[in-house]
Amino acid sequence: MLQQIIGLLGWLLITLVAASIGAWGSASAPSFYQSLTLPSWAPPPSVFGPVWSVLYLLMAISAWLVWRERGWLGTACMALGLYLVQLAVNALWSWAFFAWHQGGFAFAVILLLWFLLFATLINFWRINKLAGTLLVPYFAWVSFAAVLNFTVWQLNPSFL
Repeated sequence: MLQQIIGLLGWLLITLVAASIGAWGSASAPSFYQSLTLPSWAPPPSVFGPVWSVLYLLMAISAWLVWRERGWLGTACMALGLYLVQLAVNALWSWAFFAWHQGGFAFAVILLLWFLLFATLINFWRINKLAGTLLVPYFAWVSFAAVLNFTVWQLNPSFL
């Protein structure tokens, strides 16, 4: 039981570190986001923090479920490796869009994230159905964010 709690805390910590790196790159996000021309369907800046908080929690639990089921053995090693890579790419996107103001690069990064996340979701699903299911809201949000990234980039060529 103690090992499971330590494992959960470990996955929460790993995910929190990635979230913090992304948040660091997004320090000016609210003001920068509001300075852009946005589509009518763009969410207000106040939505992002709560949504990402829930998504990161679901992601960490999902990774923990896979780790708990198989540890680092066999297919779990690849699945958890994909999870770690997509976490890094997720953090990179925040820097590309909000810190570096590179809309095209950010769009390429979010497309890479989308594919890595899709592969992670499929691999998690094969190991533990609940773990895969917990990634579905994240996948939906990244899909939405990719469309928003592209649209904002196109609406703001001088800023991005």
